Amino acid sequence: MKMKIDSGIPSSTPVTRVAEAPGRPGTIARTTASGAPGDSVEITSLSARLNQLEGVLAGVPVVDGAQVQAIKDAISEGRFQVDSEVVADRLLSSVKELLLQRGAA
Repeated sequence: MKMKIDSGIPSSTPVTRVAEAPGRPGTIARTTASGAPGDSVEITSLSARLNQLEGVLAGVPVVDGAQVQAIKDAISEGRFQVDSEVVADRLLSSVKELLLQRGAA
């Protein structure tokens, strides 16, 4: 079965060109098909810095591999101790937090 997906929403002003706005560095202006100036967007230094930080964070691992390996070694060597009271307390506090969130929603 084949199905064609069409948004059915025609574009009112097609964008044909994106260029830096004259006289305003860091500002991008778009020109419509008729050549008339359209909207403009200013990219600030803060935005550029956020993009840079996002790239740096993308390279940072979510899990600390050395810590995971240390825990694996402790488990395999029988040195890893589980405190059941701490586990129970944290489980209860997470359930309370979930219940409070559901009550507020």
